[in-house]
Amino acid sequence: MTKIDFHFNVEHRLHYACRVIRKARAASKRAVVYTRHTDRLAQFDNALWTFSALDFVPHVYADSPLAATTPVVLAADSASAPGSDVLLTLDDDVPPQFEDFFARYQRVIEVVSCDDEDRRRARTRFKNYRERGYEPTAFEAKNGH
Repeated sequence: MTKIDFHFNVEHRLHYACRVIRKARAASKRAVVYTRHTDRLAQFDNALWTFSALDFVPHVYADSPLAATTPVVLAADSASAPGSDVLLTLDDDVPPQFEDFFARYQRVIEVVSCDDEDRRRARTRFKNYRERGYEPTAFEAKNGH
């Protein structure tokens, strides 16, 4: 079964997500970043270019002809997201048909900010996953980073 990790109390959600993806790449893992919010996905795309002056994280959108050969793919639709080692979700809700979606990944990572509403939605997702037989793990970000 896919392993699901929640990273709570993140001060800067997109910056933290960039660091998670950089770490996955350092471990030679392929990753998909998913959210149905296209503006959030565009912000994450921009953040990957600017979060570190010393690191380049090769990435493309799922509809790119290079998606099959690029190590990080950005997807706003679970149907178009390719299977991979890691799925990092920045969405606010449980993805549609998430069991089939998550089955394409070894690990799913949810990044949750310090915002009360974001935490409330994350608790709902956590509970939903647990009710479906998953055993999500919660991690507290150190000092919000």
